[in-house]
Amino acid sequence: MSHRPVARLFNHFRPMFQQPLLRRRLETAAGVGPKEPPPNKILAYLNGPVGPKTVHFWAPVCKWSIVLAGAADLTRPASQLSLTQNGALTATGAIWTRWCFVIKPQNMFLATVNFFLFLVGATQTTRIFLWQRSVAAAGEEAKAEGKEIAQGLKEAAEKVVKS
Repeated sequence: MSHRPVARLFNHFRPMFQQPLLRRRLETAAGVGPKEPPPNKILAYLNGPVGPKTVHFWAPVCKWSIVLAGAADLTRPASQLSLTQNGALTATGAIWTRWCFVIKPQNMFLATVNFFLFLVGATQTTRIFLWQRSVAAAGEEAKAEGKEIAQGLKEAAEKVVKS
C-alpha cells in the first residue's frame, strides 16, 4: 500500500495545526474571538496566569502536604530523622524559592510554599546536628567515666593481689 492515505490524513488536519495554539484555544473556549477582560479583581485572579485554573496554582497546593509532613516530624525524636532527606528538603526549598522569582509569571504562592519547605528542612537539619553533637559529647563522657572505673578496678585488683 502506498503512503497516500497517510498524506491525505496529514493534509486534512494540517490547517488546524498551522494556527497559533493560543488563538485556537481562545476560539475553541469562547466560540468567537479573544475574551474581553474580566470586570473585577476576583475574576482577574481566577482567570490569571497563576489562578486556580492553572497548574501554577495546584502544584503549590499539593506541595503544602510536604511542608505539613515535615512540620509533623517536629514531634519525632531527632534520632529517627534522616539527615539526607531533610538536607534535600532544605536545598530544594532554597533553590526553588529563588527560582520562583526568576520565572514568568512570578508565582508568589509557590515561592511561599518553597520558603516554608526551606524553613522546615533547616529546622529539622539543625535538630539532627544538635542531637548528633549531644550523642558525641555523651560518648566522650562515657569513655572518660569508663576509664575512671577501669582505673579504680585496676587499683582494687592490685590491692587484692598484694594482700
